[in-house]
Amino acid sequence: MTLSPRTIGLSAVGILIVGALLFVTFRTAPVAVDLHEVTSGPMQVTVNADGTTRIRNVFDVAAPISGTALRAPVEIGDPVLAGETVVAIVEPGAPALLDARTRMQAEAGVREAQAALDVSQSEVRQAEEDLAFARSQFDRTSELVERGVASITRLENDEATLSVREAALDAAASRLVMSQGSLERAEAALFDPAAPREERGEDCCVQMTAPADGVVLDVPVISERPVTVGATLVSVGDPGDLEIVADLLSSDAVRLAVGAEAIVERWGGPTDLRAVLRTVEPVAATEISALGIEEQRVDAVLDIVSPPEERPGLGHNFAVFLRVIEWRTEDTLQVPLSAVFRNDGTWHVFVAEGGTARITPVELGRRNDQSVQVLGGIEAGQRVITHPNDQIEDGTSIEERGAG
Repeated sequence: MTLSPRTIGLSAVGILIVGALLFVTFRTAPVAVDLHEVTSGPMQVTVNADGTTRIRNVFDVAAPISGTALRAPVEIGDPVLAGETVVAIVEPGAPALLDARTRMQAEAGVREAQAALDVSQSEVRQAEEDLAFARSQFDRTSELVERGVASITRLENDEATLSVREAALDAAASRLVMSQGSLERAEAALFDPAAPREERGEDCCVQMTAPADGVVLDVPVISERPVTVGATLVSVGDPGDLEIVADLLSSDAVRLAVGAEAIVERWGGPTDLRAVLRTVEPVAATEISALGIEEQRVDAVLDIVSPPEERPGLGHNFAVFLRVIEWRTEDTLQVPLSAVFRNDGTWHVFVAEGGTARITPVELGRRNDQSVQVLGGIEAGQRVITHPNDQIEDGTSIEERGAG
């Protein structure tokens, strides 16, 4: 059977239509991807950490005696001048109240001391009489010796007796002073604690002035209270002399050099501040992280470089966020960190060539939390796929998301 040309033509057209339908139905659709152009530019690597401001020199004013601290004459935030502004007042402690037994003992001690004083006064009077008699005897013997009636030996005896009587008077006078002191001590034990200090013979108070210019940072207790020697009464410091303390992982701290620049963010002001790393403390401490992991952490201290007028309101113990610059360059090839991945133990990226993804090995350098330095494998101007998923392989058909 011979087919007509028309039949053959129609059959060919039908076969083409069916083939096209099959191709459209079973072909793989391009995967939508995000592309990023490889560029060169500035890049920096930082160690990020939360920090706390603190005044470099804080002066604590402590009680020099035990007693009662009067109500604080200053409040937190008050300006003070060194050696002029009174920041605390302490009065000596009052004697303890006496119970009936102790009071009776104290009263008996007063009577005993009074009696001893009376005895000492009598001894002084007796010593004075004896001295007066010895002096008159010495004077009389001296006249007799001059007239040749008495001997020199008698005169020497009277002179010795006079010296003994003078010494006896001095001893009696010393015992009198001792007795007076004993009486005063016994009477002091009977002082009424409620009596005015003037009646007890005590000074009013000890006034302490500010040790440095600045402001009052802390007053532990405003109200009057008893205190012991060394108790802190007030803290003073200069809010213009601030530094920052950052708590770093020890593995991060060893990568930082003294003098490293830092960017101070999230301190509350409209612009970032500048700081410089002054020191990293030589001793780390073990701390437990929020995830329950033991970490070795160490304090790093930074000086704020920005002048005080650029950080108004920043004070003691304020929270800040730090980016301490570990490394930086003004021009290097880089790609987003989300574009690189490990494959067979090496780093790769997917490069977009036309509408196809091509896996390409790359050599990487430094990295931060956003970008990674590219040392080789790709060039500027190429486009790489960011966040590649499991659908993408070498040779996969791709299209840029949102294109067309």
